[in-house]
Amino acid sequence: MAAEISQEMTINQVLKLYPQVMGVFNTFGMDSCCGGARSLGVAAGEDGADIDELLKALQRTAEAQA
Repeated sequence: MAAEISQEMTINQVLKLYPQVMGVFNTFGMDSCCGGARSLGVAAGEDGADIDELLKALQRTAEAQA
């Protein structure tokens, strides 16, 4: 089981733990390269993504590959 992904984690932290979630960031139109140091909460707000839906999608994908 994957550890819980929270909005305080940075994009880079999530990708380091679960590289398979890269597609989730792409689906949500989030900059996971140059913006990787941002927390998920900040990044979602800046990139116009729904944080709750993003966290659910990241968690689902991380757990599916765990």
